[in-house]
Amino acid sequence: MKKSTRFYPDLDVDDAGTGIVSQAGAVLLAETAKAVALPAALSTAMKPWRKPYAIHDPGKILLDEVLSLAMGGDAFSDVDRLRTQPWVFGPVASDPTVSRLLKALADDAPAVLEAINTARAQTRARAWDAAGHDSPVHAASDENPLVVDLDATLVTSHSENKEQAAPTYKRGFGFHPLASFADHGAKGTGEPLAMLLRPGNAGSNTVADHITVTDASLAQLPPGHRTGRAILVRTDTAGGTHGFLDWLTDPVRDLAYSVGFGFFPAMEKALGSIDNNS
Repeated sequence: MKKSTRFYPDLDVDDAGTGIVSQAGAVLLAETAKAVALPAALSTAMKPWRKPYAIHDPGKILLDEVLSLAMGGDAFSDVDRLRTQPWVFGPVASDPTVSRLLKALADDAPAVLEAINTARAQTRARAWDAAGHDSPVHAASDENPLVVDLDATLVTSHSENKEQAAPTYKRGFGFHPLASFADHGAKGTGEPLAMLLRPGNAGSNTVADHITVTDASLAQLPPGHRTGRAILVRTDTAGGTHGFLDWLTDPVRDLAYSVGFGFFPAMEKALGSIDNNS
């Protein structure tokens, strides 16, 4: 280990040591976060929720949780896998400290989410700028737009005590979040942009939810790439509503779109009555 940075120590790799780093894969994530200045962005974003004389930065607590979940953890207490290796991951907050912070953030959720999303957008812009020709928005145009995919999914929850858990349209029980991803094309995977948590009984064709997620997705794109036909919003029949299409094509945004459309027997019958010469 070399000198410590604000969040995570700088590391040297050699073959002379005897120690074993059991979570070495997380080092790559931590180094990537540092390369795009995510620690600094989160630290600034979380400053309003840092208590006077607090030892642990709220931004680092959140980033530690992200690392632990990325390594297979399924609860906030799983951050202990980082706590056992301070020479790799720096000081890690105790479970009670983590719990108190998360309670404080939950009590002010809208403002917290806005602050975190601002930090995410700043970091994404740095990452895409560093990617150069491999950036998702490099050479984006009307003919070759950046695709923003919207889709909902069902998440099963077997407990009625979980907030917003409700019956789903497929006769399951749980949640029905709506998410968006930046489609990088054949050579890349979708990059998460935004997600709206919804109860299991949330409607599929809800205009307000599609607008909310698309608006949040556009805010995640670098400045200069948030309007115009170089951005194509793509969704299935759930987005096939007048309200959503009107919002997409408003001159303020003028976005390109690809939206599914359900074709029913009654429509096929009606088409036969249309005068093609009119």
